[in-house]
Amino acid sequence: MKEKSVRSSVVVFAFSSLTFFSLLGEAKESSSLILPQDSRVPGGLAVIPLDESNEPQKITFNGQKVWTLSDDDNNSWAIIGIPLKQKVGKVSYKIDGIDYAFTIKDKVYKEQYLTVKRKHSNPPAEQIKRIQAESRLSKKAFTTFSDINKHKPFRAFKQPAQGPISSPFGLKRFFNDQARRPHSGIDIAAPRGADIIAPTDGEIILTGHFFFNGNSLFIDHGQGLITMYCHMDSLERKQGDKVKAGEVIGTIGSTGRATGPHLHWTVSLNNSRVEPLLFLAQPSSAHSPLPLN
Repeated sequence: MKEKSVRSSVVVFAFSSLTFFSLLGEAKESSSLILPQDSRVPGGLAVIPLDESNEPQKITFNGQKVWTLSDDDNNSWAIIGIPLKQKVGKVSYKIDGIDYAFTIKDKVYKEQYLTVKRKHSNPPAEQIKRIQAESRLSKKAFTTFSDINKHKPFRAFKQPAQGPISSPFGLKRFFNDQARRPHSGIDIAAPRGADIIAPTDGEIILTGHFFFNGNSLFIDHGQGLITMYCHMDSLERKQGDKVKAGEVIGTIGSTGRATGPHLHWTVSLNNSRVEPLLFLAQPSSAHSPLPLN
């Protein structure tokens, strides 16, 4: 198994104390590609330079296809989403069937205890089939891998709602003192009816009213990069619509399992839920800085 090394020249542009983006590689002066932040922890991203002499045909991680980016100078990168449940240490990914490796460091996430209505903490038996059907729909959306935006340069995400982050990514969550899965997105608190915007270009691939997530919407941004928006009061766009960065897609609400109006925002890459802040150009001034590492 080969350990891929990052090219020697690394220039980091700091946009704020909340999040950063890196320009990696021995690129020529004309290259100006901005990449998401490399953060090799569970729930983070591995931004890996690729060999310029051999353009890969297929890259996979945990059996899922991987997002690749290129600049005008033929520099290329693999952007790998790391699942929250991924064990620390060396992990492998494949380039055209050959194993390579990178190392994942540990990260300790905080805990959160919430009191919710019993029907949402322990749903009634008659709702189980509905929940299972919704889970299958979500899985299909998260495993989508399309060519949308394939030949467009990556553009940093806009924050989809304005407000403080009430629950950060990766929280170990307890509902009515019962352990649940770690928080797979971030919660942005905002007034009911406030706008929710698309963070970048894409196509809406799923909408619906879900038992847990309430009114929800999924956007495909291409190459396994999917975003999800939950607990919405209203959906302003429909499945099949193409959206541009900054366009309104819905409004803030508290539908589904929610204790108050807010947006739950998930970013998924190669079917791994990852820290949304790694994609942002700059944070909202309304919330305090949160450590990423």
